[in-house]
Amino acid sequence: MKMTLRWFGNKYDTVTLEQIRQIPGCVGVITTLYDTKPGEVWRREAIRAMKEEVEAAGLEVSGIESVNIHDDIKIGLPTRDKYIANYIETLENLGKEGIELVCYNFMPVFDWTRSDLAKKRPDGSTVLSYDQELIDKIDPTKMFEEMDSNANGFPLPGWEPERLARIKELFEMYKGVDEEKLFENLVYFLKAIMPTCQKYGVKMAIHMDDPAWSVFGLPRIINNKKNIQRMLDAVPMVNNGLTLCTGSLGSDPNNDIPDMIRSFKGRIHFGHVRNLIHLGPGKFDEAAHLSSDGSLDMYEIMKAFYDIGMEGPIRPDHGRMVWGEKAMPGYGLYDRALGATYLNGIWEAIDKTARK
Repeated sequence: MKMTLRWFGNKYDTVTLEQIRQIPGCVGVITTLYDTKPGEVWRREAIRAMKEEVEAAGLEVSGIESVNIHDDIKIGLPTRDKYIANYIETLENLGKEGIELVCYNFMPVFDWTRSDLAKKRPDGSTVLSYDQELIDKIDPTKMFEEMDSNANGFPLPGWEPERLARIKELFEMYKGVDEEKLFENLVYFLKAIMPTCQKYGVKMAIHMDDPAWSVFGLPRIINNKKNIQRMLDAVPMVNNGLTLCTGSLGSDPNNDIPDMIRSFKGRIHFGHVRNLIHLGPGKFDEAAHLSSDGSLDMYEIMKAFYDIGMEGPIRPDHGRMVWGEKAMPGYGLYDRALGATYLNGIWEAIDKTARK
């Protein structure tokens, strides 16, 4: 296991590479070219410059999150092949620069969704929160405005303003896309890119849907054990794998996360590890990584990763906002640094126990 932290680049992130380098046990970053749009080709020169900047700080680029998928691919429009060709060129350029992990998602219109980006907790910290009753009261075409107004002035990952300016058009375009059609379009995309992934050793790691159910009537297909296994079976190459996100899966209490980790052994290329607390059906708050602060057993989750011989990167996912920090919601330094240290401590304890 390699402990990492997500980093959005020096133009967008309040957290610096120098600060990340000082987190004990953190060896790399999961990063991106944040100013590229879905469908654009990532130029090799830009990839190399980003990699050199990270390495100059004493860290490695452990993976990319995300090379976003153009909506024409998800919808299955005739233009999708053009954007798949661009995606393949990006994968080639990443592979040539020695970057071999790409996290992505296949969620329509919206990426991750929350009803509150700064819900105050009794201890004074704030967290991301989801309440289906509140979501149901929001006009979906106004959702970007709701999120953007609470983002502390930071651009939110997966919520590109240029794309979501067309939100009414996007909802219209997705009208004929149900879960089965979305699944077919995902398989089409994966089969098209797999030869390039195999040639360059690039592992594609799909992120779970967040939350793990339909939002605004949009289809969700990567949200439980059965659906995930179906996707893995449809494109059985090892390069087609998962970003196992405990928070996304954990939004549905029916998901047995340690069992899923063990079941998907060999196909989990990346781990997002965070905690949340269930407050009722369709309602949860994110929490500190400490098991007792939420509803997920972080020891059992890390034990499952250990038992499958996880060698890829893991990162603490969304953190609380603590100690007066002002940062992109979920992506401050302090609580994620605490999370990384806590997860490393669990891993050390598991490893030493196993070696006795």
